[in-house]
Amino acid sequence: MSNDPDFAQIAERIHANVGRQGFMNLVGAELSEISRGSCTIAVERRPELLQQHGFFHGGVTAFLVDNATTIAAATSRGQPALTAEYKLNLLSPAVGDKLICRARVIKPGRQVSVVAADVFCVNDGVEKHTATALASIAMLSEDVGAKTKNPAA
Repeated sequence: MSNDPDFAQIAERIHANVGRQGFMNLVGAELSEISRGSCTIAVERRPELLQQHGFFHGGVTAFLVDNATTIAAATSRGQPALTAEYKLNLLSPAVGDKLICRARVIKPGRQVSVVAADVFCVNDGVEKHTATALASIAMLSEDVGAKTKNPAA
């Protein structure tokens, strides 16, 4: 970030917008790290986030992928972004104390960015790869965020 003075403003705007996302707050997910072209979101295990076998629900994994890929895309240019599509592969049951999603921009674009994400479950400090995804993120014009009062991610 020290070599990228423009990123501080982008990061500040994204953190503010993520804080206003009701669903992010409902799930209890935390934006733990962002940098230009990447994002990490994590959520602690809670009974409300589990399915009948005690695994993190696939919907929680999908939500983390949806948000992390969009935020990662938004960090590229600082423009508002929305998920257009993603393909999610659930690799193994998400058993553990915490679920972490790490997203990174593969190809930034003016209209569409391609973003990859990997989801890990942490159990006793050990990470297990539980899901992987590829997303197409629609990059919006700056005035869209101004009109909706909810820019970037």
